[in-house]
Amino acid sequence: QVQLVESGGGLVQAGGSLKLSCAASGRTFSTYVMAWFRQAPGKEREFVSGISRSGGDTDYADSVKGRFTISRDNAKNMVYLQMNSLNAEDTAVYYCAADVELRRSPDLYEYWGQGTQVTVSS
Repeated sequence: QVQLVESGGGLVQAGGSLKLSCAASGRTFSTYVMAWFRQAPGKEREFVSGISRSGGDTDYADSVKGRFTISRDNAKNMVYLQMNSLNAEDTAVYYCAADVELRRSPDLYEYWGQGTQVTVSS
């Protein structure tokens, strides 16, 4: 079992950057694949990015590819999402999630953080 806590959200102007962090509890962090999802008001939760157990494989939604970078530090039980060139469409609550397989469907992830708000002003 793993508990997840996100941080790093906030208000940023369009074109700016933010780095989200997700702290995981437990000694088995390296056995989980990690992912970031987001949910905007009135919209379904959507996949943003995912990373394999070792960090060697990553996946990105087309909407963030080339702008966002996911990374993890297994020694610190941390996963990060560096977000650059932000635009208004990136405004959402961002969630960190963990599971045993890297997939894009949020329904398949067992563990979730509480979310952190990202607001991009245009």
